[in-house]
Amino acid sequence: MTALMEELKEQDTTTNASTTPVVRYNTIHIRDVDVFYRDAGPKDAPVLLLLHGFPTSSNMFRNLIPRLAKSFRVIAPDYPGYGFSSAPDHKEFAYTFENMTNIVEELTERLELSTYTLYVMDYGAPIGYRLALRHPEKVSGLIVQNGNAYEEGLLEFWNPIKKYWQEATAENRAALAFLVKAEATKWQYENGVSDRSLLDPTTWTLDQALLDRPGNGDIQLDMLFDYRTNVPLYPEFQAFFRQYKPPTLIVWGKNDFIFPSEGALPYKRDLPDIETHLLDTGHFALETHGDEIALRIERFFSPRPDHT
Repeated sequence: MTALMEELKEQDTTTNASTTPVVRYNTIHIRDVDVFYRDAGPKDAPVLLLLHGFPTSSNMFRNLIPRLAKSFRVIAPDYPGYGFSSAPDHKEFAYTFENMTNIVEELTERLELSTYTLYVMDYGAPIGYRLALRHPEKVSGLIVQNGNAYEEGLLEFWNPIKKYWQEATAENRAALAFLVKAEATKWQYENGVSDRSLLDPTTWTLDQALLDRPGNGDIQLDMLFDYRTNVPLYPEFQAFFRQYKPPTLIVWGKNDFIFPSEGALPYKRDLPDIETHLLDTGHFALETHGDEIALRIERFFSPRPDHT
């Protein structure tokens, strides 16, 4: 850790603007929805596919993208209903993890991405792992930030959500409506963070503005209900890990109440080439530990045999 911190301190923080990679903001029409995505880095570089969580968007990667785009081609989409992608009415579009995977899969095909390392966080984990089951030969590695694939990781936070899974009543659905309110959104960023002065308030402000769009609350409750379909797939995700053994870097906010560190540790059971770092922060670890995470990605996925 000491060597890494020294390396971070030695980095030039006065980088000339002309050397900063350009990030392009694009929209592509897929299956009757407009899908927004961020794209940066050389077209012939190894690809990182960044998959965001709830209640945010590709905006969570806004600082990471230009940093990594010096070494990688970085693609970060917004799912339908999130960020700057279309948000059709939930009665007209199926807000399910399977359908989100369909959208991401088609995006990778349209962009002709033959291989990619998946950066998965929160909802991005089951979406990325579903994609991996469809195209295991395309997955060259994994970066996991508070993204669950083990039942050990579904603890106290999930109890009222599990109740809704078991009894899909209007009452149990209404009991989850607080999760799309401003207080809950801000809490997701602040919980588990010791130095809140590191948090950019534009993050939860933007997230909440998009959550407050007419009908978006139902979109999010549909997704929370459909998360139940991921749990039976956990054994398949784990079988993928064992069979294909993608090099895996775990950078996990250990103070996260939503996806606690109990969900990070089991990955070691199934992945032989793995490096695990439990960071002293919460759910949105990039907000407080972005430089460290970027450097660990660069070092772990460098061509050097020693990643330590």
